[in-house]
Amino acid sequence: MSRPVLEMRGITKAFAGVKALADVDLTVRAGEIHAVCGENGAGKSTLMKVLSGVHGHRGYDGEIRWDGERVAFKDVRDGERHGIVIIHQELALVPHLSIAENVFLGHERTRRGGRVDWDDTLRATDRLLRRVGLAERPQTPVDGLGVGKQQLVEIAKALAKDVRLLILDEPTAALNDQDSAKLLDLVLGLRAQGVAVIVISHKLNEIRRVADTVTILRDGRSVETLAVRRAPGAEPCLSEDRVIRGMVGRDLDRRFPDRTPYEGHRETAFEVRGWTVRHPVEHGRTVVDDVSLSVRRGEIVGLAGLMGAGRTELAMSVFGRSYGRYVTGTVAVGGREASTRTVSAAIAAGLAYVTEDRKRYGLNLIDTLHRNISLASLAGMRRGGLLGGFVDAHHERSVAEGYRASLNIKAPTVFERVGRLSGGNQQKVVLSKWIHTDPEVLILDEPTRGVDVGAKYEIHSVVDRLAARGKAVLLISSELPELLGMCDRIYTMAEGRVTGEVPRAEATQEVLMRRMTAHRSRCATRPGTEAEDPS
Repeated sequence: MSRPVLEMRGITKAFAGVKALADVDLTVRAGEIHAVCGENGAGKSTLMKVLSGVHGHRGYDGEIRWDGERVAFKDVRDGERHGIVIIHQELALVPHLSIAENVFLGHERTRRGGRVDWDDTLRATDRLLRRVGLAERPQTPVDGLGVGKQQLVEIAKALAKDVRLLILDEPTAALNDQDSAKLLDLVLGLRAQGVAVIVISHKLNEIRRVADTVTILRDGRSVETLAVRRAPGAEPCLSEDRVIRGMVGRDLDRRFPDRTPYEGHRETAFEVRGWTVRHPVEHGRTVVDDVSLSVRRGEIVGLAGLMGAGRTELAMSVFGRSYGRYVTGTVAVGGREASTRTVSAAIAAGLAYVTEDRKRYGLNLIDTLHRNISLASLAGMRRGGLLGGFVDAHHERSVAEGYRASLNIKAPTVFERVGRLSGGNQQKVVLSKWIHTDPEVLILDEPTRGVDVGAKYEIHSVVDRLAARGKAVLLISSELPELLGMCDRIYTMAEGRVTGEVPRAEATQEVLMRRMTAHRSRCATRPGTEAEDPS
């Protein structure tokens, strides 16, 4: 067994008197992939920020030993000088700079006199890109790359700093299956080169694939460290259910609530007909092509597709034409054609949209929990007359307290700044905001992305209760098990078009994937049928 390269002992960290970490222990060995798991708010990211120097040595109690010697990093640069590099879930690249400029930003390769040696910089970047399996030229601007390639640039940037311990915080949260597999293969390659890797992830199947060891945090404490496999390269001996039991403190018998379809009259609540939208910049490119779908009252209908299929583009363009250039199509709510030309018109028509990017589009991160929840329904919280007045602060707080309790939002008070909450709790705030508008139709775009299994079940239960009340739910997800576990029907999309409609009883991952990968020539089939393969 290799020697420990990192030992953290008794790490304790508090924010405003609330303990985020309490006596946490973590040991990582050279050439080991060590996973850190826990529910949202368990303290995973905080622990990594302590380790990497984001929270300086005066901001926590406990000790860190690096190569057997006690260290106290005063900032991120100090940690990087020791070979500890963290890649956060929100990538830290400058979009308008080139790959080479990003890779060596802050530690430029210079000639005598301090001038940047561009020839040396480009050569070194090219070597690093080959090492991470990226074929792009070093001069390529970062903003032209997909998220998967940007992750590889981040790893190249870490390798340029002679990394010995690489920390990856939810590295595949925004990646499709193909890019995720490529990234995980790279992580395995780094282990073979002797680099230690800490991976924070909610995707337990990925942890079983690459990790050697897993440490589980619960409520800010390290509760256990378990071997995932008995030897490097061996088959995993640790089950997902065992990890879940450690995370939530109990057996999670079901991953999804039992679906009880709404028993009332099942009229169509939401219908999109012939919806076509072009790209906002490339005007000749159609991103949503003649899409038609419907959702009945009390139904949860899924929308499946690979990255680039047009699912989010459809949702955003329907909800207030928030994406692209509208070409044609109609929306009906409750059997009547509805205007959704603007976001306010869409809300007035009874639509609500939970975006896939909660930090960019769903929340005001510098404002409080209670103000975020009231944002979409301020008109209902006024006092002082229909034409003016002020927000009733007492009513606003009361509403937020109700959602904090009913959705189990983990925050000390409703006055907590939303940016300080974990990802799962932020997602519950977004849901609360839209639920309070009392919509007839709720469009959920990746509602459990970056959320732990316990919080996923809570969010799924909320969605199931909304459907039981007769609300129509359109659920967009890249996780096929989520669609199979939650939905009554599932539409599939490819290249901007609907390629099929699958009832719950016939839906399998294989059936969905076959329709999600249909070529454009096979897409022009009516919903409810599968495209014929001309071959």
